[in-house]
Amino acid sequence: MSIWCCIDKDLYQYQSPQSAYLYMARANERDLAAEDLVLTDIRIGGPPPNSSSNYSWETRAAGIWVLRGIFGDTTGRAVTEVDVLFGPDAVDPRPHWTLLQDPLELDHQSKVLAGRLSVLRGRAKSRPDSRHALRVREDGTFKIVQISDTHMVTGVGVCKDAIDAFGKDVPECDADPLTVSLIESVLDAEEPDLVVLTGDQLHHDISDSQSALFKVVAPIIKRSIPFAAVFGNHDSEGIHALSRRTQMSILENLPLSFCDSGPDDVDGVGNFCLEILASVPSQQPLLTLYFLDSHGQISGSAHKPGYDSISQNQIKWFTDTSQAKRLARETGENDNEFHISLAFLHIPLPEFSDCRLRIHSGQREEPTEGPSLNTHLYDALVEERPKNSRMVIQPLNEALGYAMQVAAGLVVTAHMTAGDLTEECGFGKLIQGVGA
Repeated sequence: MSIWCCIDKDLYQYQSPQSAYLYMARANERDLAAEDLVLTDIRIGGPPPNSSSNYSWETRAAGIWVLRGIFGDTTGRAVTEVDVLFGPDAVDPRPHWTLLQDPLELDHQSKVLAGRLSVLRGRAKSRPDSRHALRVREDGTFKIVQISDTHMVTGVGVCKDAIDAFGKDVPECDADPLTVSLIESVLDAEEPDLVVLTGDQLHHDISDSQSALFKVVAPIIKRSIPFAAVFGNHDSEGIHALSRRTQMSILENLPLSFCDSGPDDVDGVGNFCLEILASVPSQQPLLTLYFLDSHGQISGSAHKPGYDSISQNQIKWFTDTSQAKRLARETGENDNEFHISLAFLHIPLPEFSDCRLRIHSGQREEPTEGPSLNTHLYDALVEERPKNSRMVIQPLNEALGYAMQVAAGLVVTAHMTAGDLTEECGFGKLIQGVGA
């Protein structure tokens, strides 16, 4: 028995008085008889060429053509999932999915972003890769490229306030293709071992979060680079935006993803940690990465928005996790005094507003913004610093990025965007701050 299901995306992208949704009938193959008809192909546009099967193409609304075949003869070829992505620059990084080039044909097509069907054939695939252990290279180095504030939209978008390398305004241009090009060039130049997305992957108030999110991760997945992510204040902002939990679910199920929604009893989505091990065959962690959800914007004045604070249960989670991992390192057979921790979050800590710090705010001279309520995550970071280390505060900023070395062996980065910031980290280089 088939069940009709709706893809919950308005094909008019909420830009028209009318709306349209795509429905499809799903059936469990255990309920199908060998002679039942199933969908084997989908095309958009004019009539497709004659089929070599005994069945003809059938027309549907929005310029859709479908071809059906007998279930018993279509093992592995039947269409099992259909999705809709939007914009001429849409991509689908999911394995075995095919994004159709021709857009759906709707009334008032010129006024809305074109929707494009993405099709999966064959049985649903499980996660395409197991999470292999992240390890330093044979020469002892491990390179991280941090990408923040890509602010992707649905469609190409418009860059309205761009400046060149000398700080001069440049004409308006397509935004997202430039951002993707920058990401690609940096990944090709740096060839990192890990990419960390540190929030505001998406712009606020966009019509389809999934289409925008795929554009961020596609260049990373294409190059077979592992990645992890935290959210910023804009990622889930807007009435049509996907929730943080839904976005994290999308990220978790992509190839090479080390993203994790984190414990359900800890505030936010995406509080997790990763360990980077020494080279094979050692199981000794040399680097621990902590990821924290810094939440979003809260009510404040129009000129000075407020930001939510890191919750106490997040701080407790960090402290408990850090202590447990330190105990495991100290009692393990491969005990090694060398260890570095990095903490990634989007919104800067309140300590960055300290007037005694020297903040270099880049060409735009943008101010530091963070929560007014200090819940003392910084103090917890200091408390968890490695033994016999001294405390060093080193704020670094180019454009709108902040890195603070809380202690020897412990660095926290927040809202990093732009400016090839390179810092020696004991066993290699940490490349921070690539964005647009």
